Amino acid sequence: MKLVYPNIKLTALLICLYTMNACDSFVDVDLPKSQLTSESVFQDYATADAALTDIYAKIRDKGMLTGLSSGLSNQLGNYTDELTAFGTASSPTLNFYNNSLLASNAVILDYWNLAYNQIYAANSILEGIEKSTSISIDNKKKLKGETLFIRALLHFYLVNLFGPIPYIQTTDYKINSKVVRMSESDVYQNIIEDLDNSAALLPASYSSTDRVRPNQYVAKALLARAYLYNGSYAEASNEASAILNRTDLFILEKNINQVFLISSKETIWQFKSAASGQNTKEAETFTILSAPPTVTALTPELVTSFGLGDVRRSSWIKQINQGTSVWYYSYKYKENNFTGTSVEYSILFRLAEQYLIRAEARVKQGDLLGAKEDLNHVRRRAGLSDTAAISQGEILQALLEERRWELFTEAGHRFFDLKRFDTVDQVLSVVKPGWNTTDRLFPIPQNELSANPNLLPQNAGY
Repeated sequence: MKLVYPNIKLTALLICLYTMNACDSFVDVDLPKSQLTSESVFQDYATADAALTDIYAKIRDKGMLTGLSSGLSNQLGNYTDELTAFGTASSPTLNFYNNSLLASNAVILDYWNLAYNQIYAANSILEGIEKSTSISIDNKKKLKGETLFIRALLHFYLVNLFGPIPYIQTTDYKINSKVVRMSESDVYQNIIEDLDNSAALLPASYSSTDRVRPNQYVAKALLARAYLYNGSYAEASNEASAILNRTDLFILEKNINQVFLISSKETIWQFKSAASGQNTKEAETFTILSAPPTVTALTPELVTSFGLGDVRRSSWIKQINQGTSVWYYSYKYKENNFTGTSVEYSILFRLAEQYLIRAEARVKQGDLLGAKEDLNHVRRRAGLSDTAAISQGEILQALLEERRWELFTEAGHRFFDLKRFDTVDQVLSVVKPGWNTTDRLFPIPQNELSANPNLLPQNAGY
C-alpha cells in the first residue's frame, strides 16, 4: 500500500485496516463485524479506543518495531556490529548483514509502507475524535494524546532510517498526493510539537499496572530522545529529569534479571502480548535452541567487550556449544514459550536510557560531574565501579560504550548511536566490507519514488 490513498474516505480505511480483523488483547471491546460508518466509530469511546489500541497491535506485530526477525532489533543489529547473520542465501537478514541493501529491498519497503499506513490510521482517528460530539472532553484528550504520540514515534524511526521524509498529518488525498520530503530538522520540529501536545494531553498516571498504554511520561521519554538526537541538550536533560525525578513511578531494578519482566519498576512503556501466556517475539528471534544458529547470534566482539564483573554479560547473554564452537545470543527476554500467564512484554522505553540521555545531554553542556553521576547509576546497577573518564571526550566515549552494553538488540540503538556520535564510518568500515558513508541512510523504496516523483531525489549511494 502506498503513502498516498486515492479515493479513500476516512472511516473506510480505518475500518478496513483495523476493525475487520479479529480482536486481540490490545482491543478491550469486540467491534461489530460489519463495516461501520464514521459516526458510529466516534459516537462511543469504547469503539474509538478499540480502533486506537489495534494500531498498537499492528506496530507490535509488523514493521519496524516488531520483535520478529524482520524488525529493527534484529536487522539493525546485523547491519552494525551487534549480530552475525546465518541462514540460506535467501534470508532477508543477510542483505543487512552483508551491507547489500537496494532500493527494491522488500523489508525496507515494508518499513516505509507499514509505518505510513499506521500513521494514516492515526490521522484518521485524530480527525474522527475532533469531529465527535459524543465522546467526553477527558476521553478526547486521552485519545488525542496517545495518537499524537504514535504519529511522532513512527516518524522518529522513519527519519532516523531514511533521512528527509514526509511528515504526514492528514488523510486528505489532495495534500498527500503532492507530499514532499522535509529536512530532518523540520521533521524533528514536527515530532517535538506532536510530543509536546501529547504530553500536555495525557495523564501522569498509567491506565493499568502493566504500563501498556502511554501516559505523559511515555511521551516525555520519546521527547527526551528526540531533543537529544536533534542537538537540543538542555531540553533533552529537562525531559529526562521529569521522568527520573518520579521515583514513585520509576526506579532502576537492583536485580538485573527483573529488568525485562512485566512488573519491572523501570519500564516506561511496553507492548502487551497478543494473548495471555504469550511472551515476546524478541525471545523467539534471538534464542538459539540448537547449534549451529539458523538466524542470528551475537558477535564475539560484543560479548568480549563487557568489563570484568559486568552482570549484564552473565544475565543478558547466554551461549550454546557444539564441540569446540561457541555461539552467544541475547538473553534479555528469557521466555520464548507459552507460559500460561505472560511474564515478559516487549519494552520500548525504560529508565536506564533516560539516565544515559541525561548524561549525554549534560556532558554536551559542560556539566561533566552531572554526566558522570548519571552514567555511574547505570554502571553500578551492572556491578561495575564508577567510570574513570575525566575529560569531555573521555566521558562521551564511555557513554557510547555504556549504551552498547546496556541497549544491545533493542530497536536499533547501536546504529543510531554510532551515527549521532559520528563514529559510524570509523566503526563499521572495519567490520562491514564495502561500507560507505552513504550507508548511514536506507534507500527510499523504488516503488514509492515511482509512484510519487515528489519524493525524489533518491538518497545518495543508491
